[in-house]
Amino acid sequence: MKKPHRSFPTNWPFLGMLPGLLVEIPRVYDYVTEFLEASNLTFPFKGPCFGGLDMLFTVDPANIHHIMSSNFANYPKGSEFKKLFSVLGDGIFNADSDLWKDLRKSAQSMMSRPEFQRFTLRTNMSKLEKGLVPILDHFAEKKLVFDLQDVFQRFTFDTTFVLATGIDPGCLSIEMPKIEFAKALDEAEEAIFFRHFKPEIVWKMQRLLGFGDELKMSIAHSTFDRVCSECIASKRDEITRGVTSIHSSSKDLLMSYMDVDTTKYKLLNPGDDKFLRDMILSFMLAGRDTTGSALTWFFWLLSKNPEVTTKIRQEINTKLSPRTNNDSDHFSSFNPQDLNKLVYLHGALCEALRLYPPVPFQHKSPTKPDVLPS
Repeated sequence: MKKPHRSFPTNWPFLGMLPGLLVEIPRVYDYVTEFLEASNLTFPFKGPCFGGLDMLFTVDPANIHHIMSSNFANYPKGSEFKKLFSVLGDGIFNADSDLWKDLRKSAQSMMSRPEFQRFTLRTNMSKLEKGLVPILDHFAEKKLVFDLQDVFQRFTFDTTFVLATGIDPGCLSIEMPKIEFAKALDEAEEAIFFRHFKPEIVWKMQRLLGFGDELKMSIAHSTFDRVCSECIASKRDEITRGVTSIHSSSKDLLMSYMDVDTTKYKLLNPGDDKFLRDMILSFMLAGRDTTGSALTWFFWLLSKNPEVTTKIRQEINTKLSPRTNNDSDHFSSFNPQDLNKLVYLHGALCEALRLYPPVPFQHKSPTKPDVLPS
């Protein structure tokens, strides 16, 4: 009889493979990679007999293409996904079918507009020059050790919040202040992560009794509701008083959704504050963590590969026009199209994303029985 590979979690009576996975939580991504490599890229995970946690892990390219493309309609996120991510409401993360299509189409339309792209460029460059660079200069001058991941998370939190609501929360500053909304995001994400490995009855009992991760989730949920409500009310007040025009050429996403053409998107309801709240929260979750994680891993890899850093600098110095002291308006002197010339930098970023993907798991549930290519 063939013995199980040492990487495989033991399938215990009643408990399934969950105990072995919980032990490896601190290195869960490496652990899942190990047992997938040992199982020909696809592995059936058995959860507790009472928990509904049976899963099929796969990294087989043919399976991924089948699920994410050729048979995509059969693989929505499903009701289980919405339970795990309940704090996000009906935002694009939880949406399926026609609502997902409307949310995706509207977001693509808004973000592709030249005025929004200019707004994005101004926001990022301003935060870079007035926030990130001064902080790094301060740390270097004082010879301080600091957490680069925290700095990048603050940078992307501020820029994403500005793009979503038009408000700068000031998370990125030398004082490194604690921002309530940012803390709520951290704690909600942690609770969501552990929901993946707990039987539903367990985390629902925690939520009912108010302890552990679910207590933090409840507090975070209240914070999201309150802060988003304040942002929405403030924006409506600005429009009413004429401080901000709903037809402004430079609109954040909140204002863009308030002005969305509902004849094009039947399922969007910009008059509903909950719809706007879910939009803000989904955008914050998508914009802060993915970019912050990608930047952190990219610069960590550069620190380990100085020859790559040298090549990137050479490419920038060769392909981009140098700034001069006369370039008082850095925004107008910078052309985003010039970034297309930085082929080596693009390749390095793609390799960092391949090695350390910010979103390593995709959760799907088939609506009908299916056979995967493998």
